Amino acid sequence: MMDVEQCIAKGLLRKDVPDKEKVKKSLAISEKKLAKANKMQGLGLFEDALVNCYVSMFHAGRALLFRDGIREKSHFGLWVYLNEKFQGIIEKRFLNELNALRLERHQISYGLDETDVGKERSEDAIKTAMGFLVAVKKLVGA
Repeated sequence: MMDVEQCIAKGLLRKDVPDKEKVKKSLAISEKKLAKANKMQGLGLFEDALVNCYVSMFHAGRALLFRDGIREKSHFGLWVYLNEKFQGIIEKRFLNELNALRLERHQISYGLDETDVGKERSEDAIKTAMGFLVAVKKLVGA
């Protein structure tokens, strides 16, 4: 498994200056994508709901990187950073779901095989994304 220093060396992450304004903007995007996930869920567009849950979690996670002065250059790098730096701070279930959604979003968006995301799966993703956003907001003081 790659660690943060390896991600930096490979260009998947890079050091930057902490940026409170980007933290706020990323949280706002996270909230907007979560609202969109709920709307898609209500329309029965479960794959779209799931993708928006992932994007919500990605931007919430990005807020932590902006706070810490790290810039992601890959979705995988963001997950590695959060998984390493927030062990025991963010519930493991959130970090596991972020990675699972990352992989599912990739398959939905780029895969050649049909995906079948059901109502229950997208509902679970929405609940998890909401919990993750709440946890991140506490960490950044929002």
